[in-house]
Amino acid sequence: MNNTVSTSAVVYPGQWLGMLGGGQLGRMFCHAAQSMGYKVVVLDPAQDSPAGTVAEKQVYATYDDVKGLAELAALTRVVTTEFENVPAASLKQLSENCRVSPGAAAVAVVQDRIAEKAFIASQGIPVAPYAEVRSAADLEKAGQHLFPGILKAARLGYDGKGQARVANVQEALAAFESFGNVPCVLEAMLPLKEEISVVMARGFDGEVAVFPIGQNTHVNGILATTVVNPGLIAESIQHQAKQAAIKIAEGLNYFGVLCIEFFILDDNSLVANEVAPRPHNSGHYTMNACASSQFEQQVRVMAGMPLGSTQLRAPAIMLNILGDSWFHPETGVFAEPVWEKVLALPGVSLHLYGKSEARKGRKMGHVNVVHENFDTALAHARQISKILNLSQVL
Repeated sequence: MNNTVSTSAVVYPGQWLGMLGGGQLGRMFCHAAQSMGYKVVVLDPAQDSPAGTVAEKQVYATYDDVKGLAELAALTRVVTTEFENVPAASLKQLSENCRVSPGAAAVAVVQDRIAEKAFIASQGIPVAPYAEVRSAADLEKAGQHLFPGILKAARLGYDGKGQARVANVQEALAAFESFGNVPCVLEAMLPLKEEISVVMARGFDGEVAVFPIGQNTHVNGILATTVVNPGLIAESIQHQAKQAAIKIAEGLNYFGVLCIEFFILDDNSLVANEVAPRPHNSGHYTMNACASSQFEQQVRVMAGMPLGSTQLRAPAIMLNILGDSWFHPETGVFAEPVWEKVLALPGVSLHLYGKSEARKGRKMGHVNVVHENFDTALAHARQISKILNLSQVL
């Protein structure tokens, strides 16, 4: 018997919301849900997960554990996720008794780069020239227009993992072998001017709310900064990116919060890069700079509530904090960052993820700098970069 909550039913505060995944995105979801009066149950196998330590309850199970999923479904009738690699089969199992956002079919597309590229292109949205790679023979017959390029594992890659820049077929073959000969996509490297992302929410009633577009900078494949300032990106490009994002969400029949990363090329043309079926690192600025955060929107969608305003209160800069900030850049000696110097700056908000161990390259938190004067926000962000020994990209 299917006991799924209908897509039009409202889940009121005081009831349980389910979260698949115990990472920092789940933690920030918990905070947003709890501020609205909900209780959260997290399913994650880790004993000290960032989300599990703040949720009202945790089911300790892997994401494909049938009994664990059944236990989750017994506690709540609405479930969401915090990362794209939750097995689509698990979402399908939960959908027999729960309202799930996003749904299994949408997640199945975007967690496989081959399917994702084909889907985006099918919507009439430009993507980088690419080739599907399932064997060494596929690389050997790849056109020269794809080099230099980036070879990306089709599944399970994030933060630059499972990716390699390749100048020619020989380098591509070596990278393919180092990935274990798993299915990949080979993308041509394009004349990149800027990277931007569109974070948006889509409700079960089709209502859409799009956040102000962020300009992103990555270092070693990991997002370092997101800058949001009216006028920073041409209005025509913003409009095109927002319309493309909405088209992708509608085409996927997607319900929840998602992020679409785009490249702006030297000729100001726009190319879609990737879709993240969840709140996104580049949307963290919304926690302090917008009327509603991306995590509040995630709660609103799954609970069947109206979407919140995405109005930008002031220019904002988000700085990622990696575990490197806990180590002296020259001596390598461990030391707690000087947080009081960071928090002494006006308009600064600190968000740490509750992780038990700082490791180099590990996302430990972020800082949001919000100020009505963008130049002041930029100056403060640069100061913070020095204090925390962050990558100097501003």
